[in-house]
Amino acid sequence: MDDIHNAAEALPNLNRIAYREIEELIVTLQLAPGAVLSETDLARRLGISRTPVREALQRLAREGLVRIMPRRGLLVTEVNVEKQLRVLEARREIERFLARHAAERRIDAERRQFLAVGEALAEAGADRDEVAFTRADRDLNNAVARAARNEFAVEAIGLMQGLSRRFWHMFHGECGDVAMAAELHRRVALAIADGEPDAAAAASDALLDYVVTFTRASLGVTPRAAAPAA
Repeated sequence: MDDIHNAAEALPNLNRIAYREIEELIVTLQLAPGAVLSETDLARRLGISRTPVREALQRLAREGLVRIMPRRGLLVTEVNVEKQLRVLEARREIERFLARHAAERRIDAERRQFLAVGEALAEAGADRDEVAFTRADRDLNNAVARAARNEFAVEAIGLMQGLSRRFWHMFHGECGDVAMAAELHRRVALAIADGEPDAAAAASDALLDYVVTFTRASLGVTPRAAAPAA
């Protein structure tokens, strides 16, 4: 019975690991748009069972990063600039709401987390390290989600963040600036750490202004090639 109980408790953690690792493979273009996936191949690649991989893929399908094709596998979705601009219209409103409420509601332990994320963003920007930036960005999103304490807004923004990170990875070499993006994210983190709702909302808007400009600049640009498989 203990073995069964321990296995049941481990499954949610494996689900999170599978989601995080597959999402990063897609966002960083190691699994390119248009790639056809299978649960078996991904489970073998990650070294875990198919059940958490299946759960992760269902979540990624809800977030628009993969499309489930019955009896044919899964397809990594294509990137579309016009669709991304519509994503940003909604993302602006929800991220401003979350940043403001995170600044109002964060506790002392969370303040330290935002300061740590701010430091990680500063380092990623100084090094122009796109992978470190992507991970710090994800950590900031998770910290904001916890501190804002509004599960409905968090669920809504979760449908957009992976699409936005992938779009960044595809086009930032031609249209973006890792140092600038990291600095704008850092300002959001520090405003929340300082408990300043108006400053956090303003920092969020400044970040989205940059992201919209970056997205529009990608129109007509040849996207970055997929990263080689690990």
